[in-house]
Order: sequence, then structure tokens, then C-alpha cells
Amino acid sequence: MNTVKAVEALKTTDLKDGEMKAVNIQGNEILIARTGGSFYAVGNKCPHMGARLSHGKLDGTVVTCPRHGSRFDLKDGQVIRWTRWKGVVGSAVKLIKSPRPIPVYPVRVEGDKVLVEV
Repeated sequence: MNTVKAVEALKTTDLKDGEMKAVNIQGNEILIARTGGSFYAVGNKCPHMGARLSHGKLDGTVVTCPRHGSRFDLKDGQVIRWTRWKGVVGSAVKLIKSPRPIPVYPVRVEGDKVLVEV
């Protein structure tokens, strides 16, 4: 039986509100973001073409991929927009690689530690 363990990802003081950072936890590349006073942890790779989301833009709880503009909600990992392309090109991209959410990891704060369950 696999037991999920909470691992310290960083200190609460490592990120200001509106910032994000990639961390490696047990071989998983995870994006930690702080926004609206809350911390979020998601997979750092965009499921479209593998770009690092930590190099993208954070707007509230939405992270935008730096490569093709795919957008994901950090609260649940759901796709908000699958690439910035529209029309025929956008439709073709969806046929080739269908939209997929990013993995979300439970986060809790204990004292000054941000813990992520991996």
C-alpha cells in the first residue's frame, strides 16, 4: 500500500503573494504558487508540449504556459484555455493533443513550512 507523505517544499517566507517557484519533491517537478494568501502545488510541466509552467505568468489562481499560452486553474488543475491558437489551427491542435488538466497536490501550512503531499 502506497502511503502519501507530506514533504516540506519551502518556507512561507520563500514566496511573496503573486509569486511562484519550481521545486523538486521526490523526483516530481512541482510548481508552488502563493496567491490570495493561499499556497497551491501543481505539476510544473504543461501537458500540451511540456513547457515549464514556472516560466509562465501567474494571474490570481491561473497560470499561463510560456510556450503556447495554455491556461490552467491552480485550484483544481482544470484547463481554462488549451493554447492561444484559434480557428482551424486551434481545432487541429485539440485533435492532435486533446486538452488535459495538470496534476494538483494537496498543500498545507504548518508554522512557517509549506508541506506538499506527494
